Amino acid sequence: MDRQQEFVLRTLEERDIRFVRLWFTDVLGTLKSVSVAPAELEAAFEEGIGFDGSAIEGFARVFESDMVAMPDPTTFQVFPFEGGVSGESARMFCDILLPDGGPSWADPRHVLRRALSKAAEKGFTFYTHPEIEFFLLENGPQDGSVPTPVDTGGYFEHTTHAVARDFRRQGVLALERIGISVEFSHHEVAPGQQEIDLRYADALTTADNIMTFRHVVKEVALSTGVQASFMPKPFTDQPGSGMHTHLSLFEGERNAFHDGGDPMKLSKVAKSFIAGLLVHAREYTAVTNQWVNSYKRLFPQALPDRITESPAYVCWGHLNRSALVRVPAYGKPNSARVEVRSLDSATNPYLAFAVLLGAGLKGIEEGYELPPGAEDDVWSLSSAERRAMGYEALPENLAEAIDVMAESELVAEVLGEHVFDFFLRNKRAEWEQYRREVTPYERQRYLAL
Repeated sequence: MDRQQEFVLRTLEERDIRFVRLWFTDVLGTLKSVSVAPAELEAAFEEGIGFDGSAIEGFARVFESDMVAMPDPTTFQVFPFEGGVSGESARMFCDILLPDGGPSWADPRHVLRRALSKAAEKGFTFYTHPEIEFFLLENGPQDGSVPTPVDTGGYFEHTTHAVARDFRRQGVLALERIGISVEFSHHEVAPGQQEIDLRYADALTTADNIMTFRHVVKEVALSTGVQASFMPKPFTDQPGSGMHTHLSLFEGERNAFHDGGDPMKLSKVAKSFIAGLLVHAREYTAVTNQWVNSYKRLFPQALPDRITESPAYVCWGHLNRSALVRVPAYGKPNSARVEVRSLDSATNPYLAFAVLLGAGLKGIEEGYELPPGAEDDVWSLSSAERRAMGYEALPENLAEAIDVMAESELVAEVLGEHVFDFFLRNKRAEWEQYRREVTPYERQRYLAL
């Protein structure tokens, strides 16, 4: 038994923790959990916890269903805010293994680990920093009717009497108590819309933190009598919820994206990485924006009278928030980074980070050239102007995104054959179900014809 496992067992005994939740995600990023008694954890460290993989989305077929959840003691965290008469609880993320002890090809955590290993072979460590947007809504019927935001606030608004301010304070305190550092929190543009930004960390830690973040935010919302939603676009006439994510590569202690001698302060590595993100953007969009609803955020046709920052076109820029990839201004060399603005808050972070890293590394490997940047608002240009400047549109709906992804050798390589095939099958089924559904819009518009 290693020292980290010993620390976990000692902490459980010293703090009299009665419940340990072992977490993992399915291919779509849904959090799964099994609780074990502390007395069983030592055996779990040695042998893992067996479960039926065929019951988990994308994990295994019925005739190969035996799988093992192996707790990762480095992710151990006590949840003091879930205390009460039953005492404190704790959680650990798991790596999913096959019965022979090898890693499961279907484990999203393994997909990301594999991508990070490829970067490590080239001397790089991959860091990410997400800005997570979501909505706080009044509790109401779950029948598909339009929900009600908890407030009428706007961007950076200080809502002295609203639920949102108290919620953000409680949510940030809960996250900090379990070791997830928060950089900023504020009210976003739409009524009821919030943003909480997590601090930089290596990509695997960040993905674990995002999954924990979603759980904590939903728990805190329930405790305050409201509902938290990470749906990309709940309202037709309001902006959607993105997860703008800052990326950087380090070589040891040195930021590989910085070059003080370059006019843009960008290294050749950074320029090729950005070019890789652009060249393969349409291919990985089905992963970073995996739901039918995601494309109503990217292409918000119902907001013609507003400036939109939806990154629907493949381009990059320095200060341009309508670009798919933005290079933020920074002071210190180690702060050099790029921001990908297409991700939404309902993505599977393990798969999303894996494909973004894979695209960037491909650009470095092949020496992709960075095209000129876009400094104008891309949405203000006509279609002809965008075509003339080479600004290709991202897929406009899930069906198009699936078709483009299906032809991508890069995404197939990054995800692995099993995850790649399951993901496509699942998303095709989702699109067909959506396509067949008769919506309230259609009945309202056509029933009286």
